[in-house]
Order: sequence, then C-alpha cells, then structure tokens
Amino acid sequence: MSNDSSSYVVPLLINGKEVTTKTTFPVISPSSHKQIWSGSSASVEDANAAADAAQAAFKSWSKTKPAFRRDILLKASEIFAERGEECGSYMMQETGAEQAFSGGFNVPLTAEMFKDVAGRISSIAGVLPTCSQEGTSALVIKEPWGVILGIAPWNAPYILGARAFLYAIAAGNTCVLKGSELSPRCFWALGSILTEAGLPPGVLNIIYHRPADAAQITTALIEHPSVKKVNYTGSTAVGRIIATAAGKNLKPVLMELGGKASAIVLDDADLKTAATQCALGAFLHSGQICMATERILVHKDIKAGFIEAFKGAAEGIFGGEKPAPVLVAAAGVEKNKRLISSAVQAGAKVVHGDHEKDEIHPETNEPSKTRLRPIIVDNVSKDMDLYREESFGPSVSVIEIGSDEEAIEIANDTEYGLSGAVFTKDLARGIRVARQIESGAVHINHMTVHDETNLPHGGMKMSGWGRFNGNWGLEEFLRLKTITYQE
Repeated sequence: MSNDSSSYVVPLLINGKEVTTKTTFPVISPSSHKQIWSGSSASVEDANAAADAAQAAFKSWSKTKPAFRRDILLKASEIFAERGEECGSYMMQETGAEQAFSGGFNVPLTAEMFKDVAGRISSIAGVLPTCSQEGTSALVIKEPWGVILGIAPWNAPYILGARAFLYAIAAGNTCVLKGSELSPRCFWALGSILTEAGLPPGVLNIIYHRPADAAQITTALIEHPSVKKVNYTGSTAVGRIIATAAGKNLKPVLMELGGKASAIVLDDADLKTAATQCALGAFLHSGQICMATERILVHKDIKAGFIEAFKGAAEGIFGGEKPAPVLVAAAGVEKNKRLISSAVQAGAKVVHGDHEKDEIHPETNEPSKTRLRPIIVDNVSKDMDLYREESFGPSVSVIEIGSDEEAIEIANDTEYGLSGAVFTKDLARGIRVARQIESGAVHINHMTVHDETNLPHGGMKMSGWGRFNGNWGLEEFLRLKTITYQE
C-alpha cells in the first residue's frame, strides 16, 4: 500500500504508538479536489487515552534534566530539516499552500523554533526573596502544570502545531495536541519526528477527528481531570466556546484568535516599500493568516499613487500567468465574494480583481470553487461588513485617512487586536503611532504578517490573551510555588 495513495490512513499518536482507527474521514486536497488520504478519527475513548498517557508520562518527564530535554529538541530540529521536503509536500497537498509558504517558510521556521526553545530550557529559574520575619526564608520555584491540551489549526500546521506543545514540553509538561482534520498528516509528521528524536512515549500525544465529533471530544479533553491548561489557536468564535468550557472547569487558557490587521500608510511613506509589503501581508497564503492585512489606511495626499503601486505589486507577486491562489475550502471563497458584493452595493469600488468571476482550475479547465485571485476594494466605510468582519481570504479594504489621529482611531475601531503595520520614513512618528494602536504587535515598514521565535506573539481584545514564543512562551507553561522554611 502506497503512503501517497487515497487508501493510506493517517494514524493517531497515543502513548508512543501509532493508532489507526476503524472510523476515518477523507482528506481532500483543495488544489486538486481529490481525496489524497484518510485520517484516523479519534473517539472520546481515544482522547481520554491520550490524556491518560500524558498524565502517566508526566511523573518522569517533569523530573528530567534540562540538558535531556534540550538534546531531544535539537535532534528533532535536525530531523525536521532533513525531512523538510516531505513535510512541505504534506502541507501543500492538504492546505493548498504554495511551496514558498510551506517548504520555504513554515518548515525552516519550525526547525528554528525547536533550536530556539532548546536553548532556553536551562534558563528556567526561581528566586530567593527576603522574608520580613526574622529566621524565615523562602523559595519561589517554577514548576510545570501537568498535562497541557493544545488545539492547533490547519493554515500553518507546523509552526502553530509545534508551538501548541513545544514550549509546554520544554518546561516539563506533557501534552495532547488536537490538530485540525484538514491537515492531519502535517500533525502526524510532527509526532513522527519527535518520536524519532527520542521523545519518551506519552509526552506528546496527537489526535484529530471528524468535524461532527469536535464538540464532544474537545469538551471531554477540557473536562479531563489530568488536563491542567489549554492553549488554542484559531477563530474567535470557536475560541469563545473553548474559553467558556475551560472557565466552567476553572482551567486557564492561552488564546491566539482572529485578526483584522490594519496597515497605516502615512503621507511620508516609501510607496514601493509600502505597496510591496501590503501586497505580501494581504495576499500571502491567500490571506488565510490571522495576522493578514485586512485594511489599508492611506493618507489622502498619496492615496492615488499608492493604489497604483499596490495594484502593480499585487499583480507582480500573485498575478500574471500564475494559476489563481487556492483557499482551503469553498466557504472561504464564498465568504469573500459575499463581503465584497455587499460592500460594492453600499458604495465601495473594486479597483483590482474580479469578485464575480469563477476562477478556472489549471488542470481540468473547469470552474474551481476554492480559487480566488487578490481583490482590492476602495472606498470602504464603517457601515460595511467588510470593514469589520475578518475575511480570512485574498481581499483587502482601502480606507482614506487625513491625519495620524484618524488612522489610529480607525485602526482601533475593531474588536480584534493581533497585528498591525505603519509605513513612514520618520521612525519617531512610526513608534508614536504604533504605541497608540491596540494590538499585540505593530510592525514599522514591514507587513503585518511577522513571526519570530524570539519575539512574543499574541493578541489583545478579541484576538486573545497570553503569549507564545521566546521566554514568554516558556513562562506560560510554568506556575509558581512558594516554599517557606524556618532556619
């Protein structure tokens, strides 16, 4: 049986063993519209078994020395790089990602994440505070929580899947990773690589399941007595459900949710830089990134020139004779077309692209429901759904501004707060504007999509709370304990 045929079933990883279930779900490539393989569909019993295995492994894993954990993660980084072409292929097939985003960005950044976190493990340390009472001393130590439930999406399965467990296991926790059913083989690959690197059984368990079972299995895992903390990356709507369930069980959560990132192009911006970075930020991975540029706020004095430069950049990077970019599901194309049509009816104007056109599949020459070329919409106003609703696709709004203050007001006029950008030649001005934007990150003269292993990543408002990456990511999975003693 070929591992690359539709008859292959992607297994789960429970207690160090690959488990193929009788119940499966088809994995359809959004690029070819064909089934590429099936995924094992976990049951509630499988989910509980994964949590039980993580709890059993915690006792010994939490006592391992930093160097032991470090060496495993360094080995995993090495293996991941060696298997980069294989892993990149899985992501391209399952999510429709271009090679530049999958093998060119996701794979190397994930390999770097393993190395970065490995080097931070030995920095975990407590403190010795001075007590007020004579003869009393204290220790404040940092210890792992226990079993962590990580829930990761499909759009960047290696980066987002790895960080859902990487910081946790580095800090001495054990994990259950619940991956999206849209990219199970990518999540399987992470487990396969960690197992090959020598991670003990039960430290990382990986499951996925049919969409119909999502509520039942997620609830069971959150309610499992061994699960002590939850981290989730995905939509704000689902995040609200998970946070509610966790709250009922008094379990803390780390959430990285949706976004409606604004890029502010001030009147002194370099138009070529702004146009290129905005095109990348808006249309990379068909806009299916939580940090994607959704709104561009352009000063009225340079708006006409910017739009021309922006159209040229979009066409140069994502247009020409290239096939139309792929979205993971037809629903994404339909949503973007609906938002744009509604905005046009309310007075907006499409200045690049065609939201009424059905793109053609490059191999079958038939209309494709999962392809959509970049679309730029001008004259977007506050009364339009496109102004507020996350499109999560290759469309972007252009909004005219007359001052820095107006730009800040509009950028903050959203329930989200994950990422943003400011384009200006005046660094002091850029920082002054950036500091007033309610967002977890703001990037000056760079696109809104920016993720580095050593920089904290997370949001404000409805974009979530808590931080991944760097020492901040490790601290999320450590809790404090105070010990006092009489001398």
